Amino acid sequence: MPSAPGSGSGSAGVLPEGGTVRMGLIGLGSMGRHHARVIRSVEGMELVAVADPVGDRHGVAGGLEVLPDVASLIGAGLDAAMVAVPTYLHEEVALALCEAGVHTMVEKPIAATVGSGQRVADAFTAAGLVGAVGYVERCNPALLEMRRLIGAGELGEIYQITTSRQGPFPARIADVGVVKDLATHDIDLTAWLAGSTYERVAGEVTHRSGREHEDMVVVTGRLASGIIVSHTVNWLSPVKIRETVATGEKGALIANTLTGDLTLVKNGDVTTEWDRVSAFRGVSEGDSTRFALARREPLLVEQEGFRDALWGRPSETVSMTEGVNTLRVVEAVLESAATGRTVTL
Repeated sequence: MPSAPGSGSGSAGVLPEGGTVRMGLIGLGSMGRHHARVIRSVEGMELVAVADPVGDRHGVAGGLEVLPDVASLIGAGLDAAMVAVPTYLHEEVALALCEAGVHTMVEKPIAATVGSGQRVADAFTAAGLVGAVGYVERCNPALLEMRRLIGAGELGEIYQITTSRQGPFPARIADVGVVKDLATHDIDLTAWLAGSTYERVAGEVTHRSGREHEDMVVVTGRLASGIIVSHTVNWLSPVKIRETVATGEKGALIANTLTGDLTLVKNGDVTTEWDRVSAFRGVSEGDSTRFALARREPLLVEQEGFRDALWGRPSETVSMTEGVNTLRVVEAVLESAATGRTVTL
């Protein structure tokens, strides 16, 4: 199994290894409040400034002044920043930080459109700055172990990857639909697990909650490696589901990313005397193993990865180029849903 594009490796650090990273945070909403808590707990990071034009709704600033905008945040003297503002503001805020020479991680998706995201990625590359996108699902212990096992050949050739991400409507989201907010996770993690890009996608969406943006989507597609994929994502289910299943020639890996559980079900090799079943020449259920995994908070792992990238240590941060590639697939899903056609990438 090839490595995913952008897999981290050690390089010369842009900041002194072991030195304190002076962090800024802009956006103190539902995600920003968790980033504030986590940044404060990461060894080698210090949260020195926070900003949000609507104030500190969740009371996470502590003794820090709540600054009104990105310019005042930059004025605090930062090494790096976390951007957790609404998606439509990502480009404006990230480019301001880039111009000021501040290394930056942007919450997913990288921006509102592919063009916008490409401008951000190009700017950080040209400036020689570390730019990353916060796809926290890549830091989930079940998915990290799933990827390791796939890479080790535990499933043999991978045939299919499916995801289900369903639950109640989040009041925090107003500027994008379920495809750019939630399905972007599944598209990113699928390409990462498989070590392959998307070749084509087809999508169907519905609008059931009276909002401008879609609230349900079903996606099918194929990766360049030949793996077939499907994603079921919605904001209208009373049951919260977070499941990823990789099926291959030797069995299936099932990840519950709500609990961090991972189960391997091997293909069975037990013969059967039941005529109706034995006539079917597929596989049967074999031994099942539920792995005992260290369950570290994914957001903490994500911020540690960003710190390590700044220090030049091996890191699995998601590059801005990967963020743009994921957004390109997301927009293809929406194009397919609008036109009724499969979109080739």
